[in-house]
Amino acid sequence: MSTITNPTKVITGPQTRWSYANVWNPKSINGGKPKYSVSLIIPKSDVRTVEKIKAAIKAAYEEGESKLKGNGKSVPPLSAIKTPLRDGDIERPDDETYRNAYFVNANSDTAPGVVDADRQPILDTSEVYSGVYGRASINFYAFNSNGNRGIACGLNNLQKIRDGEPLGGKARAEDDFASADDDDFLS
Repeated sequence: MSTITNPTKVITGPQTRWSYANVWNPKSINGGKPKYSVSLIIPKSDVRTVEKIKAAIKAAYEEGESKLKGNGKSVPPLSAIKTPLRDGDIERPDDETYRNAYFVNANSDTAPGVVDADRQPILDTSEVYSGVYGRASINFYAFNSNGNRGIACGLNNLQKIRDGEPLGGKARAEDDFASADDDDFLS
């Protein structure tokens, strides 16, 4: 059986960290249509995933040339348009989480499927938070909207591989109450 491969689709490596994980409820950004979204932090050491993303961006560019051209006379070069792969060292130099990493912001109008390492659906929403590590199924596509042209990243599905330190400074309830140190309770 042959499988048809989509050159604009990427499955990230398991060391990808999720940030700004709005995967259960869509969120509106700047008053726009609510979307499901996640920022995928990819270590620069994950060369395989980074190369797959670069190839998928190039494929999306080639596939979407007519859309990118729009009413213009020519297609802008890939280097001149917005692309979703961003360098954390350059764009977020003060954020330790993004150090020595790239990141991609992926979003979708529909809820992504979310599974655990054994590919079983995750139903407990507290299991997925900003800071977990996992793989993401994403796709890249060209856009031309109101004079903005570029390549965007769509969010398909997510697979949580392991827990990580929560991002955003908020501790998980399980961690806050993990110790049996309740000497002060009702005293």
